[in-house]
Amino acid sequence: MNHRQLGKDGPDVPVIGLGAWPIGGGMGDLDHSDCIATVRAAIDSGMTLLDTAQAYRTSEATLGRALKDGYRERCFLATKVSRQYSRKDIEHAIENSLRALDVDCVDLYQIHSWNPQYPIEESMETMARLQEQGKTRFIGVSNFNAAQMQQAYDMAPFHANQPRYNMFDRAIEAEDMGFCKRTGIGILAHSPLGKGLLTGKYAPDHVFPEDDERARSPRFQGELFARYLAVADQLQSVAAEKNITLVQLAIAWLLRREEVTCVLVGAKNPDQVKEHVGAAEVEFADGELERIENILQEAESIRR
Repeated sequence: MNHRQLGKDGPDVPVIGLGAWPIGGGMGDLDHSDCIATVRAAIDSGMTLLDTAQAYRTSEATLGRALKDGYRERCFLATKVSRQYSRKDIEHAIENSLRALDVDCVDLYQIHSWNPQYPIEESMETMARLQEQGKTRFIGVSNFNAAQMQQAYDMAPFHANQPRYNMFDRAIEAEDMGFCKRTGIGILAHSPLGKGLLTGKYAPDHVFPEDDERARSPRFQGELFARYLAVADQLQSVAAEKNITLVQLAIAWLLRREEVTCVLVGAKNPDQVKEHVGAAEVEFADGELERIENILQEAESIRR
């Protein structure tokens, strides 16, 4: 597994990590033993950065069980405080997370999203204090834009931002990537497969079960769903010519950008982990990137 440095002076982390939202049940119920096997397969294969959150349902507790038997010492463990960001909220959240994960500290603790209800000064001061106390080695934010990152960074320098980034969601390319590069903030890209749009596994008439978040998302319904899948089919042709899967194409395309430190991919079983790992060595010729860009312009027209 290739590695990149997290931020300007942070540790080296793998370029592909495990996003732990699916093993918390957010995309359908999973067998507990399958979840444990998936986490351990990720670490064994070199995907040693694991990312979870307070809001990821049972994910933290599942990780806590999976990281027994020496697996904790082999991974870079990240989690997030979600929704409420007062000093007391953050302090309470990290204690709950440490307890669920069954660890004394995490490697990266992040504010899950921007919420103007809570002064960023208080939130970041609290995060810095947790770092001083040794409850987290590094601090970061998630889903912040450039202006929001600047306000947070002015209060307490941090190492990472975790934005949504995939072939269909490219908003961070306009300003946020440049800010991260100038400031020395690592990007941990979440939702790299568009919640499944970039997997090649679904037909337009697919109906998601009620316990799957996609059952309530407009992107996964009707004509809009069909249009996204049509673009994915074109990308599948590019992947086939490179003798890789669409999933591997989507991950590798994100890693073409040096600003991206790690791509966080959700997995539900060890076979998916094996597929994800295969993207780490994929490279693109200029002509291939141009062809992909032309295809993705159709996705831009879908959003408009």
